[in-house]
Formats: sequence, structure tokens, C-alpha cells
Amino acid sequence: MGSLTQDVPKPMLRVEGRPILEHILDGLLGAGIREVCFVTGWRAEVIESHFGDGSRWGARISYVRQEVQNGTGKAPEYARAFVGDSDFLLTYGDILVRPETYQRMRRRWEEGNFAALLTVTEGQDVTQGGLNFFDDQFRLTRLVEKPSATQLEELRRTGWLKPGEPVWYNAGIYLFRPPLFDYTARLQPSPRGEYELTDAISAMVADGREIAGLPIEGRWVDVRDPAVLATLQADAGP
Repeated sequence: MGSLTQDVPKPMLRVEGRPILEHILDGLLGAGIREVCFVTGWRAEVIESHFGDGSRWGARISYVRQEVQNGTGKAPEYARAFVGDSDFLLTYGDILVRPETYQRMRRRWEEGNFAALLTVTEGQDVTQGGLNFFDDQFRLTRLVEKPSATQLEELRRTGWLKPGEPVWYNAGIYLFRPPLFDYTARLQPSPRGEYELTDAISAMVADGREIAGLPIEGRWVDVRDPAVLATLQADAGP
């Protein structure tokens, strides 16, 4: 985001007049989630001063700081004490969806005894994120993180990618049970030198744990760069 985040962290950039994190918090509250922990990093104090203890929103908000930015696989561990023995929802701080998405996640979660749930969206550039495959009950069978051109060709050759079928891209919002931390604790750095949450999810699949999938309906926006943010702000109007 360059100079846009010189003074504020990306999740505090404004869309429709409010920080991205406020939109996320509203959706969580609408799904009955009242206890929230923000894992912060750059300019953490901006988030902390804006949200305080959460009482203004009818929530209880706490904070932990990730001093070393070493990947999505380690960030959840900072909230381990907050989670305790509870199931929990995890979302990246720059993903915008319709508020009812979080309610749909809870309903899907209650359909089975899942170890995790991951949301997906259709038709994105799968070379930039997780490519997911599901069985006929939409349970995860395989995850390939940022596949190369060679990997994509192999997936087509072996029948994993089929013409005309949806391509499911990781949407960055999850539900987990606490055993996730057993897997994040064992993570090794990926080729790009980071700990990847998707590697922990792949290990869960390899161990036979059931992971539900849920396609996002309606809006899904990864506010990843200034062009996306400018489009959102233009669509919102004056």
C-alpha cells in the first residue's frame, strides 16, 4: 500500500467511510461473536486506540502483537491463550465480505464435527493463493499453495483440474478448533521463508481430519493494493 500505510496499518484504511476492521467486526457481531482478539503488527497503537476494549460496539476486544512478521502460520499462535479450549473464527484483516457470510459459516460448522472450515471464492488467480479441491460433500481433499505453471499443468494432466469445473481460491476466513495449534507449532518455513497457515491445513487433511469448505456468496474483496482500495472508494461515492 506504500504511503497509504505510512501512518496507519492496512486494516485501518477506510472503505465507505469506516476502517476495514470495523466492517469485519460488524459482521462478527452479527454472527453472535462478541469476544475478539486482534493480532496486530505495524502501527498497532492505531488499532488499539480506535477500538479500545470494544465496549462501544458491545464487544470484548483484546490485543496481542506479532513482533516478527513471519507468516500466516505463526500469527494465530499469538492468540492461543485467548482461544483457550474454544472453537474460533480467524480472518485476515483486509478481507471484505457481506456480513451474513459469518452467519453462513456458523451454520455450515454446525452441520458436522469438522476440525476446520475454510471459505473459498471462485475464479481468482490461483497462482497467487491457495488452490483447493473438495469431495462431493464439499470437504477439503487437497490444497496447493500458489501453484507454479508446472504444478498447474500436472494438476490438469492428472485430472485434478478439469475444464469447465470451478477453480476454488482460498478466501482467507476460517473456523478452527484448538488442535490447529498442534499443527502450527510444527510448521517449517516455506520456500519464501514464511510459516504458511495453508501448510498446517494440508497436514490436517493428511491426518484424515475433516475440513469443511464454504463458497463465498456475493462480495469478496481482498484489499491488497491501492488500485483495489481506489475502486472500493469510487464505488462508495461521495
